[in-house]
Amino acid sequence: MYNPFNTTPKINDLLDNIGQVLDITQAQHELVESRYTAVANQLSQEGSRLSLYKPVILPQGSFLLGTMIRPVIEDDELDVDLVCRLTGKKSEWVQKNLKEVVKDQLLFNNEDYKRMLDEEGNRCWTLIYSGDKFHLDILPALVGNNNHVNLSERSFSNLDKSDLENISLRITDRREHNYTTEINPNYWLKSNPFGYAAWFKERSKIGYLRTVLLSESVTPLPGYKKVKEPLVRVVQILKRHRDIMFGGDENKPISIIITTLAAKAYNKEENVVDALVNVLNNMHLQMKKVYSQKHYKEIWWIGNPVNDEENFADKWADEADKEDKFFEWLEKAKYDFAALRNMDPNAAYRMLKNILGTRTVNEAYRNLGYDELISENLKPVNYSPQLLSAPHRQQPLWPLNTTYYCNISAYYNDVTDGNKRKNITASTVLPKGCYLYFRALDTNVPKPFEVYWQVVNNGEEAKNDNCLRGGIFKAQTLGSGGLIYKDCTRFSGLHWIECFIVKNGVCVARSSEFFVNIK
Repeated sequence: MYNPFNTTPKINDLLDNIGQVLDITQAQHELVESRYTAVANQLSQEGSRLSLYKPVILPQGSFLLGTMIRPVIEDDELDVDLVCRLTGKKSEWVQKNLKEVVKDQLLFNNEDYKRMLDEEGNRCWTLIYSGDKFHLDILPALVGNNNHVNLSERSFSNLDKSDLENISLRITDRREHNYTTEINPNYWLKSNPFGYAAWFKERSKIGYLRTVLLSESVTPLPGYKKVKEPLVRVVQILKRHRDIMFGGDENKPISIIITTLAAKAYNKEENVVDALVNVLNNMHLQMKKVYSQKHYKEIWWIGNPVNDEENFADKWADEADKEDKFFEWLEKAKYDFAALRNMDPNAAYRMLKNILGTRTVNEAYRNLGYDELISENLKPVNYSPQLLSAPHRQQPLWPLNTTYYCNISAYYNDVTDGNKRKNITASTVLPKGCYLYFRALDTNVPKPFEVYWQVVNNGEEAKNDNCLRGGIFKAQTLGSGGLIYKDCTRFSGLHWIECFIVKNGVCVARSSEFFVNIK
């Protein structure tokens, strides 16, 4: 077994595999594809009200770019973005009419979609597939200028500004002042998801002799790919780093800003680690400040590379917290990934768990055969990932910014062996009726802080006795500042405990799940 951290290529193997773990699975891709096809068939029915306008259903966003990642919390939904692209409209239609006619066709003779339709969004209609844990956002749009270039023969590098205009879209947005009044689409909002995808794929290619055709960016649905370009993996890793750092904070950096700056900073590095370090060191150079007549001051401008009118950072001028959190994230990401290159395996493993998530890093390590770096308590014999999605497991109560680490060890008093104290490992099978002691003393969080624990149990015994546990509770006075927790064994099954350390209302350290097997 070789050490993954003694040379750059081996670090790259690890980061590339983390990207693969973050990616959606082939089964998830196939499920989305089947639902996507059904929606496309519904919206493009022959003889329908929409059929006069040649509806075409196309993917956009991270699914089109290949940068989609699984949610941090397994019960959260995937978000898939689609465009319902029409060519032409009735002359009197305003944005509201176009949006409504797409909704009408979506729901026409379809009771399932009527039940699944969410409340109206600003731009999209959303179908929620609650059983499948994802939702589809459908954006009504018109082809720009009612025409577009021959996608099968043109490459992005050979397009000029007029070509980009011809593959742009005019979209609906009910926040616009002219949403119910303007009949001329040239005064509607402009978007260019397919031009952006072509630009991103051109930036991500590493074979200099290979030309990226626009047809590769506007397809019915991109096929499932397990092997992806370094830039794609960089974007996936950075998005997960952001999610772990900020949790559900609505002011965290948005994906389109991370993706755009990463692609602009990318310098055709052929491995993930070099690309990641270079991108983070040069992101800030891809931003500029411009004077805004609207705000009477200079504002940050992160331009859409295929739409001169669009500033992805347009909200920063009015919502300073969004700007602050972007630069806070960028500095932390630069520090975290630069430090990785000089760490020993155990330190790197601990750091990566904190910045990218325990389950993601464990799976990547196992895929590469580095099991010896994973603590024994993380690998019980009867473990399965589905256990972690227990519906009675409460989600964290605070924003997550896991700058520090926290690791649990445990022992029990063996009632079958004279109450002798014994350490708990992956192979330990505990009897009922004994006391357990969990210790989270291995942490570098500076005092003062608050400690919270979560015990999650499973199994028919606990369920039948109406004693399933999964709530998060504040530590009591036992032990060093609450870092020691006492419990007892009662129900058969595989259970686990976690520790959360909180400072100023933010979770700054979170342990791995420590599993306990009770016979």
